[in-house]
Amino acid sequence: MDQEIIRKIRENTDIVEFIGKYIPLVKKGKNYFGLCPFHNDNNPSLSVSREKQIYKCFVCGEAGNVFNFLMKFENISFLEAVKIIGNEIGISVFLDTPKKEDKNKAFYDIYDLANKFYQNNLLASEGLEARKYLEKRSLDLKVIKEFQIGLSLNKRDSLTKMLQKKGYDLDILNNSGLSSGDNDTYINRIIFPLTNINGIVNGFSGRIYHGEKINKYLNSKETPIFKKGENLFNYNRAKEAVRKDKFVILMEGFMAVIRAYTIDVKNCLATMGTSLTSDQINLIKRLTNVVYLCFDGDEAGINATLNNGKLLSDANFSVKVMPLSDNLDPDDFILKYGREKFYSLISNAISYEDFKIRNLKKGIDFNNSSELSNYINLVLKEISLINDEIEREIMLKNLAKETNVWYNTLEKKLNELLSKPKVVLNTSSLSLKTKPKKNKYEKAMQAILYYMLNYKETITIVENSHVYFPIETYRILVREISYFYEKYGYINMADFKAYIEEKKELNEVLNEIMSLEFEAPTENVILGYLMVIKDYNVALEIKRLENLIMNEVDPIEQAKISNQIRKLRIGSENND
Repeated sequence: MDQEIIRKIRENTDIVEFIGKYIPLVKKGKNYFGLCPFHNDNNPSLSVSREKQIYKCFVCGEAGNVFNFLMKFENISFLEAVKIIGNEIGISVFLDTPKKEDKNKAFYDIYDLANKFYQNNLLASEGLEARKYLEKRSLDLKVIKEFQIGLSLNKRDSLTKMLQKKGYDLDILNNSGLSSGDNDTYINRIIFPLTNINGIVNGFSGRIYHGEKINKYLNSKETPIFKKGENLFNYNRAKEAVRKDKFVILMEGFMAVIRAYTIDVKNCLATMGTSLTSDQINLIKRLTNVVYLCFDGDEAGINATLNNGKLLSDANFSVKVMPLSDNLDPDDFILKYGREKFYSLISNAISYEDFKIRNLKKGIDFNNSSELSNYINLVLKEISLINDEIEREIMLKNLAKETNVWYNTLEKKLNELLSKPKVVLNTSSLSLKTKPKKNKYEKAMQAILYYMLNYKETITIVENSHVYFPIETYRILVREISYFYEKYGYINMADFKAYIEEKKELNEVLNEIMSLEFEAPTENVILGYLMVIKDYNVALEIKRLENLIMNEVDPIEQAKISNQIRKLRIGSENND
């Protein structure tokens, strides 16, 4: 693709505004910071520079320009990212490149065919009874089509036979989870398609609708394209609404999400289970750091709220809770009380801390001193976990009023808890590889590359020095930077990053360079670093000659090599 088009698209896209659509950013100094969506980040470690038009994470090392961010975030190619961003700003980009063969293409194709098959079944005459059931559940044709709801027939092998006629053998159908032996996995169930984060169908959940004495729901087994803990129901459909509303409503089941959609609440996701995984938490973090929990109102739902609330709080989310009355789930709550009552739940959501304390109060006899004391100690422990001093004081005053215990007594006890050292587990870096420390020679080479990319005068100084970079990737980068500058007449990190995008090894090194910060250099500083690199070359040559002399048996040759080593050492000392 023409480098000038790429440059034009990048220059007309403000990286702060663009990334800000995906993750919340806060200005600190001259840069903007947010939670990095590419690792389990508990403290904002992603820095975005409007001046340089690049981002970099100081923990996981991810760095790049606006194209790189979209590539990584949406799992797409560089050219696809260029096209999407170009189209956003009115610059049309046409791609004529063959798509890479996806090793899981057959699985996706099978699920696509199955999804269409199920949808046709529901809308055909055989789907009349299922449609009546959905109609009774207040799911009209518009919702059915929006969520691509379908029906598996009351026949043991209708889908299997159809897919076999399309050329798929039983082995792949069994591995896909849609068949078992030569029978369909889903028989006589209403089918809800599950999708990956890009909206592509990769699984199903089938619900009974005749009241049979079998499991109400049957979900897809794990396959190469479906991992339950890596998906969130409705993610692709909800992400724009979440970014607009600045918060997500997290539910347990997909029916709750669909029901919320019918009353125009579109920022909902479902876990399809009760406990969030780290992958799901990272997916939510890509959209927002504010989560409203709306799980079932029964005991199991309360426990799920407490467990997931803790996981989200530990991951630095702001967590609120929408408690449901009468042991109802969100689906039944909306059907019973309607839109306005549910909207009121959203408006009056309570903090996760308040919800925990409210739950602790259940069954406590306030006239029993032992029970009351235990309750107070549990609440104080919860308050001690809150970082906000104002929130702590408000909760402490409420506790004093509620229990009729002096505020000063509670404050003293709380201060004792706060003074105890806390063990903090830095989960953001647990899965990250520890990078080996760079020696002074590698640091010098990286400094020179940083200066070449940020201060064009350095390029001429480096070229005139004729210094040899002994590490190949650094040497190639020097050459590529010089070529870019000669061809385009300018240099900056954002455009150079796009220029070498397809060169993986160079990109890895460039990401490290982009994470560095140096003050503007003087010529003496640059020459100093170049001298360090020269010394490294001398040290490498001396080491080579020393190995050579050990294997040399001719005394005359040994003397010649020794003389070479002596001259190299004298030259190095003179440089010092």
